[in-house]
Formats: sequence, C-alpha cells, structure tokens
Amino acid sequence: MVMVRYEIVEHDGGWAYKVGSALSETFRSHDAALKAATSAAARQTLAGQTDGIVYQDENGQWHEELADGRDRPATRVVDQP
Repeated sequence: MVMVRYEIVEHDGGWAYKVGSALSETFRSHDAALKAATSAAARQTLAGQTDGIVYQDENGQWHEELADGRDRPATRVVDQP
C-alpha cells in the first residue's frame, strides 16, 4: 500500500504542510497548518468514484488510465516543530 506523508514545515514566514515536493498554502500558525494537514490526509483516504484519467508524463507522452476510486493510500502527518 502507498503511504502519503504530510510533513509540517516552516514556509514563507509561517507554516505549511508538504507532500513530496508540493507545498500547501502558508498558514499563520503551526497549529493551523497541522489542522489543515490532518484534514487533507483524512480526506485522501476516502473512497471516490472510479473514473478515467488522462495525463502527460515527464517525456511529453500522454496516457489514459482507469483510476479505481476504492484504491486509496494510507496517510501519515509528521509534525516536527
């Protein structure tokens, strides 16, 4: 099973959560960023609808796939103030 890690980090004069190399918006407080990360992590585990997706890879090639809405990752919020 895939594990998605949400890490609380200082960012742009405040706090944000980071997933891979992507940063969330900046929050004024550490607690606000932690609350937002916890909420986002919980939502990501919810099942959705199975649907077709189309995406372009790093080489510029397009792909079509069927994304199973029941195939959800595990999530973890890492808080290191």
